[in-house]
Amino acid sequence: MTVINLPNDWQPRDYQEPLWRYLHDGGRRAIAIWPRRHGKDDLSLHYAACAAHERVGVYWHLLPQHNQARKAIWDAVNPRTGRRRIDDAFPNALRETTRDQDMLIRFKCGSTWQAIGSDNYDALVGTPPIGVVFSEWALSDPQAWSLIRPILAENGGWAIFITTPRGRNHAYRMFEMARESNEWFCERLTALDTGVFSDDVLENERRELIQERGEGDGEAIFDQEYMTSWSAALPGAYYARTIDKLEREGGITRVPHNPMRQVHTAWDLGGSDQTAIWFVQWTGAAWAVIDYLASNGRGPDYYVHELRDGHRKAYVYGEHLVPHDAGHVQKGLPNAATYAETLRDLGLENVRVVPRTGSVANDINEVRKLIPLCMFDAEKCAQGLDALRSYRREWNEKLRAYNDRPLHDWASDPADAFRTFAMGKPRERDLANDNWDDDWLEDGRSNVTGY
Repeated sequence: MTVINLPNDWQPRDYQEPLWRYLHDGGRRAIAIWPRRHGKDDLSLHYAACAAHERVGVYWHLLPQHNQARKAIWDAVNPRTGRRRIDDAFPNALRETTRDQDMLIRFKCGSTWQAIGSDNYDALVGTPPIGVVFSEWALSDPQAWSLIRPILAENGGWAIFITTPRGRNHAYRMFEMARESNEWFCERLTALDTGVFSDDVLENERRELIQERGEGDGEAIFDQEYMTSWSAALPGAYYARTIDKLEREGGITRVPHNPMRQVHTAWDLGGSDQTAIWFVQWTGAAWAVIDYLASNGRGPDYYVHELRDGHRKAYVYGEHLVPHDAGHVQKGLPNAATYAETLRDLGLENVRVVPRTGSVANDINEVRKLIPLCMFDAEKCAQGLDALRSYRREWNEKLRAYNDRPLHDWASDPADAFRTFAMGKPRERDLANDNWDDDWLEDGRSNVTGY
């Protein structure tokens, strides 16, 4: 009988020891902001192998998208050993079955481990996990953690978040929260802290990135990937700098609902993709973005209920702006109806379909011009703002250039919903019927102008 001692022929490096010890001592929440090529996934895989043989259960390793999970984890070869990473961490002698199509391993001890994408997080519902790794967390849909967190809280499971920064988004906020918590392991290392790369290697990496991507993107990628900088610009981002400027100037703050004003909504529709809705009010001089709602795989009845429930009961709605495809007949809706017709049948008034325009680039430019005329509620709009910051152009590896279209990922639907708002701003004749109370902001400001 073959005896396997876990971890299998692997030992943590010096800088990995604190996280490794924390996990083996029973730690349940960890976020590690480590540079590129610093063994974030390898440590997580080897710890999952140990954990799976200490407590029988379901273990997941999540990448932002399903195809990334296959490329970066399931099929990836460790250049130091010449073997697949999963074969290093999970020796065949420990396995009962290996299902390539599902990227799933069932161990003889009864546990399972699976590499999956967090992009379709509703599909994760099923057998609850007791150990989860979120790899490339800064690029992942944060709603996946919202779904998994209560499961782990109930069963005493653990979660590891590993990433390099991508601006001040949900990963940054989690890091800041974890730094103040006694319940979390929290660490940020740069390539200068660990000694993995010499100064000459780092300088060569910086030069090559600049040659490949240009000075702006190259420096930003180097600062993110090696210096783990939260302040580096997100390469290809459409709105990140505009939103960062708005935040510096006080435009992301507490923006309470004004009961004297109509609330207008702007939608992007999803089936398996998420549906996203922004809630806005006109101040008389600018836009107050007071709320945000998003979910996956839900029908229109769910969203109509959400618009009328909880704190949103107090909203007096004006127009509901829906994208052009809401005017098309959609499968799954009763009586071969359009989405807009279904919303009206469910009791929403003033549903307006915003026509499709001829240029996504022009639409994006309209959003750029609109954002500085907005104030966002920092708490209620946090997830939507993360998406706007993360919305970016698609990089073409073969051409070594950006494509003319946006990257379609978790940030696309919230950004498209805001584009619906920009291209179909509520009509002036509707706004003219609103009464504006100059004292609506609790801190006494009444001049809510542009920035």
